[in-house]
Amino acid sequence: MTIGIIDLHTHSFFSDGVLSPAELVQRAVHAGYTGIAITDHVDASNCEHVIGALKNFCLKTNPYLSINVIPGVEITHVPPGQIKELVVFARRAGAKLVVLHGETICEPVPPGTNKAGIEAGIDILAHPGLITAEEAALAAEKGVYLEITARRSHGLGNGRVLEFARKYSAPFVLNTDAHSPGDLFSEEWRKKVAFGAGMTEAEYDTVNKTMKGILQKLAPGYHSV
Repeated sequence: MTIGIIDLHTHSFFSDGVLSPAELVQRAVHAGYTGIAITDHVDASNCEHVIGALKNFCLKTNPYLSINVIPGVEITHVPPGQIKELVVFARRAGAKLVVLHGETICEPVPPGTNKAGIEAGIDILAHPGLITAEEAALAAEKGVYLEITARRSHGLGNGRVLEFARKYSAPFVLNTDAHSPGDLFSEEWRKKVAFGAGMTEAEYDTVNKTMKGILQKLAPGYHSV
């Protein structure tokens, strides 16, 4: 029995992904996934609509699938002062996973975003390549997962993220931030991203167990195949 691939950060055409949720899920199944979160970009303009659409998809479709699909959001490029409000709203609206678009090296994310999100109780801080020591320590204290990402230029900050996660004992996850079919993991590509970031074999095993634990918490009926 194997755990299969778990990916907690992907996008459908409800934001800037190119696939419908159904096709995204089917391609993930074909790639060997056993769990996936669809976490489309949201701000104050579309949060309610996106969560409603993804909840509806999961409610109606999950019973027919061999994969566990989680409805979530990625709060993106919003003013730091608004983040807590949107985290609370997203959870009340039914998002099972709240990701925040972190302060990456390749986009003009407002300064203060990382700290505001961690303090607001997000689940995952996505590709936070510009993370500070203070923020990494705070993530460890709050139990916020730092993301090692396979996403193009966002991934150039992976080494720093992993270094700080180690130094301050912050939990971390390994995701694609997939927007198109070619972004999804194969097991070979997943390992290359992990080891390219500097993970050891032991850390790779740990991140697999961590992500399985997250999925079991979010989807009590989770099963490995």
